[in-house]
Amino acid sequence: MNKVKNNKSGFTLVEIMIVVAIIALLSVIAVPSFQKARENSMTSACVNNLRLIDGAVDQYALDNGNTQPTLANLTPDYIKRAPICPVGNLGTYTVATVAGAVAVCPNALPDHVIQ
Repeated sequence: MNKVKNNKSGFTLVEIMIVVAIIALLSVIAVPSFQKARENSMTSACVNNLRLIDGAVDQYALDNGNTQPTLANLTPDYIKRAPICPVGNLGTYTVATVAGAVAVCPNALPDHVIQ
């Protein structure tokens, strides 16, 4: 009486396909959330850069008698270094007039404004 033991261990094709389907479903859910979170953080960084420039322009105007600053005038005395927009790294910001000074994002996105 010889008993034949069939000790084949492993996963079946159906089990592997189910696992792959679950991973695909999770990635479909997770990727848009990750991209939205990344976009929100870059927008927040851009808005904070605009606030930093706004404060530096006000300080420059107080120190220099309301003259028109450029971003080069603000560095390194009022801003450590010229901030670069994190959305696409498209360049530095531009500074408008001192009266109602508004820094402009190089991406010109409507949600990149000083609030």
